[in-house]
Amino acid sequence: MNYYLGIDCGGTFIKAALISESGEVVSLARENVSVLSEQAGYAEREMEALWQVCAKVVKQVIAQSHIAATAIKGVGISAQGKGAFLLDKQHQPLGRAITSSDQRALHIVKQWQAEGIPQALYPITRQTLWTGHPVSILRWLKEHETERYSNIGAVLMSHDYLRFCLTGELYCEETNISESNLYNMQTGKYDEQLAEKLGLQNILEKLPPVIASNQVAGFVTENAAKLTGLVVGTPVVGGLFDVVSTAYCARLTDETKLNVVLGTWSVVSGITDHIDESQTLPFVYGKYAKAGQFIVHEASPTSAGNLEWFLKQWANVSYQQLNEQIAALPAAASSVLFVPFLYGSNAGLGMQAAFYGMQAHHTQAHLLQAICEGVLFSLMTHLERMRIRFPHADTLRVTGGPAKSAVWMQMLADLSGMRLEIPNVEEIGCLGAAIMAMQGVMSKRDEQIFQNDMSIYVPNAQHYAAYQAKYQRYQRLVNALKQVDEV
Repeated sequence: MNYYLGIDCGGTFIKAALISESGEVVSLARENVSVLSEQAGYAEREMEALWQVCAKVVKQVIAQSHIAATAIKGVGISAQGKGAFLLDKQHQPLGRAITSSDQRALHIVKQWQAEGIPQALYPITRQTLWTGHPVSILRWLKEHETERYSNIGAVLMSHDYLRFCLTGELYCEETNISESNLYNMQTGKYDEQLAEKLGLQNILEKLPPVIASNQVAGFVTENAAKLTGLVVGTPVVGGLFDVVSTAYCARLTDETKLNVVLGTWSVVSGITDHIDESQTLPFVYGKYAKAGQFIVHEASPTSAGNLEWFLKQWANVSYQQLNEQIAALPAAASSVLFVPFLYGSNAGLGMQAAFYGMQAHHTQAHLLQAICEGVLFSLMTHLERMRIRFPHADTLRVTGGPAKSAVWMQMLADLSGMRLEIPNVEEIGCLGAAIMAMQGVMSKRDEQIFQNDMSIYVPNAQHYAAYQAKYQRYQRLVNALKQVDEV
């Protein structure tokens, strides 16, 4: 049997999975990858260290599988989007990578907003502007680290960099680079007028050619083979943006279903074959992993990372204990509200996290419940907007770590009033990447991979009203905090 290697580089872990042609995960390895935050708003990674961890997990997954590396016929990478992984003119790492959670360019984005730049770019890019976009980071470097900016030889994102380490070939993968604000969504090419409007003249010459998700980008080099245990010459495909990977593996096929991802970021995605010009809201579009289709999504870093922070700092409980504690409380009955803006906000640039409504009788369980509710209340901001673009959507397909929690999923069903379907897919990021490798190497159709059942959650009508009432309180609190943060 042939096997395919899927690598998933996320905000917290880098994983490697060896996957059979039928979609079975036969071996899995993972390692934590640290994000460095040595100044307020900074979120960086050591690029060489990231590659070494990636090589380590690949070597581990091959060794523990007891499968010959010669049986691995292709490699794909799914990764966190945006940010900037820069190489110098000798193709060596140019300082630390700056990730999509970085906020150092906040003042630049605010200035662009004041000048109306996002509105001018949107008809061409179909993007909003965010601090973690490559263009925001590049403009910050141009203004604050002039020498580093002048030494840029290549602008990459995380999976582009890891693919380069495997193959020595430079490309920008389409599902990710299409959301860079340097890509014309109509022509499918980089656009010089975008760079000029953003004050990044001549940056396009630093952008490698665009490659499709399932297109072979290169082959494992001798040096990479020594580090990873892969065979020299193993094909490596373009890979994909992790949001695209989850939507693909959630089997979004029409506009009646949306994909919710709960991880480091909260994401709501839908798939369409056209850009809807009639919409007044600036929906974010990106190229999808299927020709002729777009992914539309709303996202913010307001998700499960907030719970991870609390558990790490104060709560000495397992996930099972956490679920049991929350399940023992009445639904949406506590007065405690949590605003999940530890790593960014979807309500206003620079807004921060907060608990509100605590009283002496509240326990740790109430705070944990409030965090879970707050993450979903923030998600609802995106879901409500997405249902304007996808008015016929009646089902949510949910992926990410919280999808394993029946308590959290029932909470989302009750709050949204929608049917939830949880794909029983192992390591969805790795699987999506491996499928791209299958397609690129063997032109393999993937229908037989997606025969698994789904876990179903339906709304509890009695809880719906309680959650909606508390959600309205959350919105009023966020609006009040906006005034506190006004400069």
